[in-house]
Amino acid sequence: MQGLMMDWPLTLPSILEHAALYHPNQQVVARTVEGPIHRYGYAEALERTKRIAQALIDLGVKPGDRVATLAWSTHRHFELYFAATGIGAVLHTINPRLHPDQVAWVANHAEDTILLYDISFADLVAETHDRMATVKSFVALTDRAHFPANAPDGTLVYEELVASTAPIPAWPELDEKTACGLCYTSGTTGNPKGVLYSHRSTVLHAMALGLPDNFNFSAADVILPCAQMYHANAWGTPYAAPLVGAKLVLPGRALDGASVAELIESEKITFVLGVPTIWVGVAEHLEQAGKALDCVKTIAIGGSAPTAALIERIEGRLGGKVHQIWGMTETSPLGVINKPLPQHAGEPAEVGAARKIKQGRGLYGVELRIVDETGHLLPRDGKSPGRLQVKGPWVAAAYFKHDGQASFTDDGWFDTGDIATIDEEGYLRLTDRAKDVIKSGGEWISTLDLEDAVCSHPAVAMAAAVGMPHPKWDERPLLLVTLKAGQTADPEELKAHVAARVAKWWTPDEVRIVDALPIGPTGKVLKRELRDQLTTAPAVPAE
Repeated sequence: MQGLMMDWPLTLPSILEHAALYHPNQQVVARTVEGPIHRYGYAEALERTKRIAQALIDLGVKPGDRVATLAWSTHRHFELYFAATGIGAVLHTINPRLHPDQVAWVANHAEDTILLYDISFADLVAETHDRMATVKSFVALTDRAHFPANAPDGTLVYEELVASTAPIPAWPELDEKTACGLCYTSGTTGNPKGVLYSHRSTVLHAMALGLPDNFNFSAADVILPCAQMYHANAWGTPYAAPLVGAKLVLPGRALDGASVAELIESEKITFVLGVPTIWVGVAEHLEQAGKALDCVKTIAIGGSAPTAALIERIEGRLGGKVHQIWGMTETSPLGVINKPLPQHAGEPAEVGAARKIKQGRGLYGVELRIVDETGHLLPRDGKSPGRLQVKGPWVAAAYFKHDGQASFTDDGWFDTGDIATIDEEGYLRLTDRAKDVIKSGGEWISTLDLEDAVCSHPAVAMAAAVGMPHPKWDERPLLLVTLKAGQTADPEELKAHVAARVAKWWTPDEVRIVDALPIGPTGKVLKRELRDQLTTAPAVPAE
């Protein structure tokens, strides 16, 4: 017997319609590519979104077509999040930090039919447009005054399309399992692989973000995602904010410490989200200015693991509480969040600090398991590392065009490529990416633990541990560190600092101070590039 409830599909236009009806004047604020701050309410955002939806239809976009963007986090990109998906098309957010050859490759692999791009990517489009075999139309996300001189012939102007097109009369009826978004992951080897989201998965993910033990969003919040909208939907915040009626602040392209701190202060931000490198820059700016902010309540840090020292540092400058998060493009992306349990109240500060460097507990909608190299389930004891596998209603079941099927198990789990433990309370602790783990003498050494140890030194800003070939032990760790502005440190002093905090045999053979670390398109340190750079170094002599 089936229940007698309405079959009301979970589709993305319903989110913006709800926000416009019940929170019409709540603001969406964006730092534009042209420079000025743009702000409007959800009601006006919906009006413009309906106009550009109709414009896309007039340009020949059909249900199922891929609509590509090369764009920062702005109000125009926000409109496309709902306009393209609302007409049954698939929004393909291309990561502009990919190599131009890969930009052209993903456009062709996705078979994009139209590309809308910010003017800061005009040179990239000029270089690659003739290699995008399926793209029929180009639209510059700007007004006529800022139209790029090197735009491909026939390129249209976004603001002219909005002004000249009547709003779509009604959103088409869509099956909630219809594809709505396509994002290519940067976390795989070889060519990027596409993750194809559905309306249902994306709405469920947005609803989950607002739960009290997740991001705890409400209409009283002011949300600043410093994860760009071209990567994993900015952790779903552009959908979650209007769902609850929160104010949404989009940073555009300016993610330097000064610009982010300015937005936090001027817009009275209560929730921020970003990778650790963002918060290193914010902390350095505030320290140099001798300032501390007090409006932020929650600082969500994901993308790569923050160190305990960074957590303490950013809490001291922003005033809020850091909650580490973990997820992937394949998990929409939220997988776990680090929130304390009731029994943790009143615990010693050092106990809470140790727990904060874990990625967090699983939330409803994402199941987790750890397996060994033969696929056998490992205990939740916090001591048995293995491969992390996940499943759930917003977890990918396959890659677009069925690439990379080896990542999906026969019994329906996605293998993340991470090595991790889960403890008795359900807290996930990543120890490495499988491709980054250091194996010395047949035993694993956690690069994250080494990085956390050296970053607890007051002079260290960032660190990366990599395995170097060794004739006796297979691999031995090398630590590369950058220092905070104005700080100095001796490599042997840093090596001793690490040795006092990890197992003796984990102690790196060398700590090397460098000016900078290579950062990838999503803000993570590029360890593969580091290893490639270091392969020409002399071999470490055997003991």
